[in-house]
Amino acid sequence: MKSFVALALVSLPLAALAAGTFTLESAEVKPGATIAAAQLYKGFGCDGANVSPSLAWKNAPAGTKSFGVTVYDPDAPTGSGWWHSIVFNIPADVTSLPAGVGNPASGQTPKGAVQSKSDFGKPGYGGPCPPQGDKPHRYIFTVYALKVDKIDADENASGAMVGFMLNANKLDKASFTATYGRK
Repeated sequence: MKSFVALALVSLPLAALAAGTFTLESAEVKPGATIAAAQLYKGFGCDGANVSPSLAWKNAPAGTKSFGVTVYDPDAPTGSGWWHSIVFNIPADVTSLPAGVGNPASGQTPKGAVQSKSDFGKPGYGGPCPPQGDKPHRYIFTVYALKVDKIDADENASGAMVGFMLNANKLDKASFTATYGRK
């Protein structure tokens, strides 16, 4: 009996490894790299194209019922950071978002998913545009695997409120960070 229990305990980590690590990646934005002009905000002195990058994730944990995706700048001089994009209630069978989905008028938002207000004051993606002269800011791209089909929020919900609900319902999350600064 003791050897069976020991074998079961040793097998548990191997089973977890076989399932793979929950990961997030983008064709346009690489971890640790500088964000390109296509993804930068257009306004506030920035002249980007404001196109949300494509995002793809794999190896979500068992029991995932939906996903949420955020882009957040913890370095914004606000005292609370800056939410650049919030998408949630993404169905569990969706494992990517195409470039440009951050424009709600594009028609690319997965059926049933919601894009709520960024800190630019409207739903959708708002690219990086830190204050001129600040050190480069970090932009954290995160996908949350959720244990619920939907969170109770709509397109008017703040990033902080949605962030709270995502964290309260997460099974796991995967992130990467890229940077951008203006001289």
